[in-house]
Amino acid sequence: MMPLHDPAALQEAIIRALKEVYDPEIPVDIYELGLIYHIEVSPTGQAKILMTLTSAFCPAAQHLPEDVKKAVEAVPGIQSAEVEVTFDPPWDMSRMSENARIQLGLL
Repeated sequence: MMPLHDPAALQEAIIRALKEVYDPEIPVDIYELGLIYHIEVSPTGQAKILMTLTSAFCPAAQHLPEDVKKAVEAVPGIQSAEVEVTFDPPWDMSRMSENARIQLGLL
């Protein structure tokens, strides 16, 4: 039987891991950019991530979801990660955190 984990603690650990993943064209992590729409974690360590890209034509579209999957699966207690990319709703700059806006000189 798989050990049970606290989903809230796993979610916090996943967020920390996602803050280490960057779109190669933007010097801000994908979490602060607002590319992560939803994180769901089960007590058995199954994670589901709903994310978007800054554009459907993003050059990182091929590898960024795979980078997210690897980062999430590297979190202790996570057994597997499923990453789904959506463009509904489309990403826009309002999704960025204040920290990201400051880093990019937008505030």
